[in-house]
Amino acid sequence: MVGIVAPDGSSLLGLVSVVAPAVAVGNTAVVLASESRPLPAITLAEVLATSDLPGGVVNMLTGRVAETAPHLAAHMDVNAIDLTGVDDASLAATLEVAAADNLKRVIRPDGHVDWTDDPGTDRMTTLLETKTVWHPKGV
Repeated sequence: MVGIVAPDGSSLLGLVSVVAPAVAVGNTAVVLASESRPLPAITLAEVLATSDLPGGVVNMLTGRVAETAPHLAAHMDVNAIDLTGVDDASLAATLEVAAADNLKRVIRPDGHVDWTDDPGTDRMTTLLETKTVWHPKGV
């Protein structure tokens, strides 16, 4: 499960750009919508609810980032957190400390993100968890 704080600056393109990589690599997402412009996130949630996406894959929350994001960062069932929408540096640092308590992977982009650029695969590989399984072979 990935906790995502959606960006305020680009409320739809930014939202899709942070949610799609998380879902593409097999995660479920709990998304905190843009605090100043939540309508595109709610509309996207309605579209996803009536699509072929299984229920519970993308869960949208609305509310204040300062009140809701610390619960995402500290929750023990959330395995990674994307802090793209956190503009306050002190809040982001507090969220990173809370995420460190259970070794969450944290995405915190440096500065302004241009959502029209090639996204690359960095966001997907950060949210991808790979495990090695050893199968003992009989002698």
